[in-house]
Amino acid sequence: MSSNQEIHFDEILARYKSDPYNYVDMLAIHTGKVRFLVTEDSTVDGASGEWKHKPGTQLYEINRERNTKIITSKTNGTISALRSELDNQFVESGEKLLTIRHPLKKKEIIEAILQEVLFLFEAPERARYYFSMDIQARIDQKGARSVFIQPGDEIITMSLMKRDTPVYYTGEPGIIHSVYFTPGESMKQGKPLIGVCAKDKLPLVQKIITRVKAEWES
Repeated sequence: MSSNQEIHFDEILARYKSDPYNYVDMLAIHTGKVRFLVTEDSTVDGASGEWKHKPGTQLYEINRERNTKIITSKTNGTISALRSELDNQFVESGEKLLTIRHPLKKKEIIEAILQEVLFLFEAPERARYYFSMDIQARIDQKGARSVFIQPGDEIITMSLMKRDTPVYYTGEPGIIHSVYFTPGESMKQGKPLIGVCAKDKLPLVQKIITRVKAEWES
């Protein structure tokens, strides 16, 4: 392992130690008059229940043409950067209203760091995705981390408007270390589908997982 990898890894780890949070910006879903239902530093919860059927904490309501919608939190955390000057004001669609500071759990920190280290192969369009039959068979037999792929391999099928299109891999050669989609699930354009790890990076990835598990409490 090169010293550059070591330095990069220690920098990433130090950054998460100093600020172990994810910051989720909440934007106005459309134009309308906003009324906040939380205050700065309020604690909020995300959706709960076995099927996430219980909505999270109510964050704000937005009224347009006497039609009022209440927007709830999708994650747990603390309200920060509340735009209190916009309370009871008309806002444009996409206006940033508040931020939720979400404390990262050990598993989330590992995943966030891995996404900086792995090569992320992203969804080319908003569509449903499946592994190709050959890749799925190899995953079923030995698991994703036994599957080595290289540029030009047909790895995924994209299903869009009832048409299936093969997707060819364009990243660095390596093993499929992480899978970020459920087969048949609709994925937004630009969202990672898989994280690929070059064979020479495997010791670094294992070190990340081991260190975070040892040094973070939850």
